[in-house]
Amino acid sequence: MSNNETDLTTGFISSSVAILLFGSNYVPLKKYNTGDGMFLQWVLCAAIWSVALVTNLILRCPKFWPFAMVGGCIWATGNIAVVPIIKTIGLGLGLLIWGSFNALIGWASSRFGWFGMDAEEVSKPLLNYFGAGLSVVSAFIFLFIKSEIPNNMCSVDTTPLMAEHVINKTQDPCPGYFWVDKLSTVQSRIVGCSLAVISGILYGSTFVPIIYIKDHGKRNDSIYAGASQYGETKKSFYFIKKFNICFLLKYIKRM
Repeated sequence: MSNNETDLTTGFISSSVAILLFGSNYVPLKKYNTGDGMFLQWVLCAAIWSVALVTNLILRCPKFWPFAMVGGCIWATGNIAVVPIIKTIGLGLGLLIWGSFNALIGWASSRFGWFGMDAEEVSKPLLNYFGAGLSVVSAFIFLFIKSEIPNNMCSVDTTPLMAEHVINKTQDPCPGYFWVDKLSTVQSRIVGCSLAVISGILYGSTFVPIIYIKDHGKRNDSIYAGASQYGETKKSFYFIKKFNICFLLKYIKRM
């Protein structure tokens, strides 16, 4: 088997694993009351940082470039909208929409060399554009899919992610009540679809800083000359440094 065939096989296998994991990482949220999603964001980012830290150690800690943290900021910004999206249009439809726009932005930025990246050449451009066109059509079709979301979120049997011990205060009849619960059906759909599109665009731009560093790391006249070609190692630190501190301070102020 040639190197190209081996790389292709490895790519499809890796993509299949990524699809399985990325497509199911938010499934547990259906069981719990996530509130406004900020505590969830903090825990999620901490878990990702922990896994990335182990990966970074396995790869013997290649040089860290601070510019890679921009990718983490972009990802975390898009991820903030996940809870409102799930509460307005549901996980299934939300995942379809943001996944479609994620793929489109990722394809376009790499294919045309946006944001200073090296443009990728393909052997059959016609098929490449045809596939991208089908993705565009499917993305807009997803916007018209109806989803059944309970109007009264208080009736859903959920367990809160974090219990609060309140003294001498009236018990909230609907704990975890969120601003999206006040929206009408039409408003919920507009807000949910819009947030899903925005999140997809941000998700699709997450790896731009990392790929930029990798591409310019091959050039001797670049400040990133000699940068590691293992893209994931660049993400080891940025999730926790930017957003986790902000979210922790937010909850400390509430105490």
